[in-house]
Amino acid sequence: MAVSVLLGMSSSTSRPYHHLHSPLFRFVPKADAYVHPKPPPLPTHFPESNDDDSKLRNWKRFSSNHLGIVTSMIPKPTRKVLNGLKKAGYEVYLVGGCVRDLILDRPPKDFDIITSAQLKEVSRIFLWCEIVGRRFPICHVHIDGTIVEVSSFSTSSKPFDRHLNSAAIEKSMNCEEIDFVRWKNCLQRDFTINGMMYDPYNNVVYDYLGGMEDIRQAKVRTVVPACTSFQEDCARILRAIRIAARLQFHFAKDIAGSIKNLSCLVSTLNKARLQMEMNYLLSYGSAEASLRLLWKYGLLEILLPIQAAYFIRNGFRRSNKRSNMLLSLFSSLDKLLAPNRPCHSSLWVAVLALHVALSDQPRSPLVVATFGLAVHNGGNMMEAISIAKSINRAHNANFYELLEPQNMEVQALIDEVMDLTTSVKVALHKMTDEHFVSLALESYPQAPASDLVFIPLVVYLKVCKIFECVVEGAERGFVPKRGKINYECLALGNVPELRHVFARIVFDTVYPL
Repeated sequence: MAVSVLLGMSSSTSRPYHHLHSPLFRFVPKADAYVHPKPPPLPTHFPESNDDDSKLRNWKRFSSNHLGIVTSMIPKPTRKVLNGLKKAGYEVYLVGGCVRDLILDRPPKDFDIITSAQLKEVSRIFLWCEIVGRRFPICHVHIDGTIVEVSSFSTSSKPFDRHLNSAAIEKSMNCEEIDFVRWKNCLQRDFTINGMMYDPYNNVVYDYLGGMEDIRQAKVRTVVPACTSFQEDCARILRAIRIAARLQFHFAKDIAGSIKNLSCLVSTLNKARLQMEMNYLLSYGSAEASLRLLWKYGLLEILLPIQAAYFIRNGFRRSNKRSNMLLSLFSSLDKLLAPNRPCHSSLWVAVLALHVALSDQPRSPLVVATFGLAVHNGGNMMEAISIAKSINRAHNANFYELLEPQNMEVQALIDEVMDLTTSVKVALHKMTDEHFVSLALESYPQAPASDLVFIPLVVYLKVCKIFECVVEGAERGFVPKRGKINYECLALGNVPELRHVFARIVFDTVYPL
């Protein structure tokens, strides 16, 4: 049976615009179609209002039709919630990263709604709706098997005195109330490119913070000074990395400096939040770029000290453009994922564990391939050996983790695969042991000390489940996954799906096309 077959290597009328009466905005059409990964080619100059108030001169609105946004890009459950609120007579908008991604013609990870309705009013409109969160409550609307998040203008406000004086947020005489409400809400966003609102009924994108210009310049910029923003919420440091990695944007100067100076703050986040943020970084199709940025800005030593030690040991410079096996494994993972097609966190943990094992003890590519195939087929070692031995493609010789190929007898190959499996489990244990993690960088006194472990027990056990078939032998009734990836099963942590994708990552890295 060919490896490519076994692993499934084969590929997986706009509405008319009605002008608003406010003179505070000017429409700026989008020039040409956006082609990933370049930012949309917007004009370099925006006409300004003649209003004396400087903040009003920066307010703009754009025709969503000219930006290439159509309502069909919005998922049906989200449209149902939007329509329900609009029909009830409330103002309703899409807000945050989904607006940015729609402008960039990228699939949004999720869609967030904000409305003029009170949360209690939202809960009366929809049959299955719950209010969650204490500090910043929102509504979870359950519809068509999904959850749509809805926030309210009335509950999303927070004090401004930490970064803006009261005069800075006073309503101007020429400013309409609805613009003032929208603007105040946008001021509370983390980054300017996340601070735009989209009205799908009037076909308008509102930009009060210069987010569209930052998209044009492919720039990540905080709404308030980065130092203030990151101290206010240090999780924004990781979100900045995530956005820059996913969109291939660069940081504004103050962000770059503040990340380096305040990187230690991320260790104060609780472990559940850290695990969630790391999953956003590594599970949504931009893991390689995320790892490069974490390393560049000194965060990898804090979050993943074992992997940071690997970079240091191999002389990998902060801004190095070359690759290594760790980055190549995650590049292979990225090719199979997307923001709307993520994986379960156990998959990237399994990839990390395999690499730690190989960096500690390099192996023959035949051993690594057999291991991956045995994981895929549920522990059928003889089938895995037969397929691995039939591979006639050259392995990637750029990685020291892969030894020169050797002809091996069947029993010797089985022993090597079993030994590799043991090494992977030992590596997984090291990654989840605070004492061992704390020793990872002890040979590099200039590196910050970190014993941070955020991998939860449930993920640890799931990773063990992925590999246990190699040692225990062919699982009774196990049917290896073939063909296209089922992304719903992958996100939920379905073991056959995880094994299937893990094997593809290993094969694509060891034997690249």
